[in-house]
Amino acid sequence: MEKKISEFVVGEEVQGFYIIKALNVKTSSNNKKYLDFTLADKTGEVNSKLWDVKDNYEELYKTGVLVKVRGNVTSWQNVIQLKVTKIRLVNDEDDINIINYVPAAPFEPEEMYDGLEKTIEAFNNEQLKTLLMAIVRDYKPRLLTAPAAKSNHHAIRSGLLYHMKRMIETGKALCKVYTHIDEDLLISGIVLHDMEKINEMVSDDLGIVSEYSREGQLLGHIIMGVKKIDEMSKKLGVDEELSLVLQHLVLSHHYEADFGSPKKPMLPEGELLHYIDMIDARMYDMELAYRDTQRGEFTQPIWVLDKRRLYNFKKDSEA
Repeated sequence: MEKKISEFVVGEEVQGFYIIKALNVKTSSNNKKYLDFTLADKTGEVNSKLWDVKDNYEELYKTGVLVKVRGNVTSWQNVIQLKVTKIRLVNDEDDINIINYVPAAPFEPEEMYDGLEKTIEAFNNEQLKTLLMAIVRDYKPRLLTAPAAKSNHHAIRSGLLYHMKRMIETGKALCKVYTHIDEDLLISGIVLHDMEKINEMVSDDLGIVSEYSREGQLLGHIIMGVKKIDEMSKKLGVDEELSLVLQHLVLSHHYEADFGSPKKPMLPEGELLHYIDMIDARMYDMELAYRDTQRGEFTQPIWVLDKRRLYNFKKDSEA
């Protein structure tokens, strides 16, 4: 019987179809090679170890490959792991569609993209509308599947669009409270703040990141985003001051120099952008942690939240 990752229980033997999300070949203390990899399905992911490595395994098993696995569920430092005992590539006889095993956003990519274009089309500021629409349409093919990160928040297929969608909804709601905010400007910052992650990371159509690009490693998505806005603004004849303000929103959205922002926000829209970004990222990671936790239990330590463990006080049906 196939087991979903969210159903794993320590001490049991499991088998099922999973996608390789990350893989490293390592050497053990007795100088033997082993595979240290992350297996994933739509319900979650698990760190896995394969100790009996054959000579051709390094060529057979890559990121983005669907495999059938059997193994024993173990625990290391209170984190579930899988000790793999058997593994093979999926074949035609399995009759498996890989897309059904890929962690993905809960909305269809085209639906989210259409909503994004409708939001931009409703802008009152014609220059922002022209600039945003040009960038979004230019990136559409990759935007439909791109994750928002290699790991942590929204590191799933179409995760970047999903991140934008929720931030836009939050931004619009806050604009009803803080009526002095320029909604078009805030939404523009939301759309553009992580857009260059598309080029910062190398990802496939499954939304799995294999590595960071050369430009991504040397510059990062913030500087790349500033460059993109400057180039497109000049090309489209966007007002210089408006372009600078947009660049500032992207440049400052991480808030601290240690996290890549040499400037803190100097506009209220920038302040909101930073906190909306933080809210959505943290809520996503908390939601993910609760998924594997029952009523009355504590979650595993959440690395991006200073290893905090959350308490699940909800009913099981609400968690």
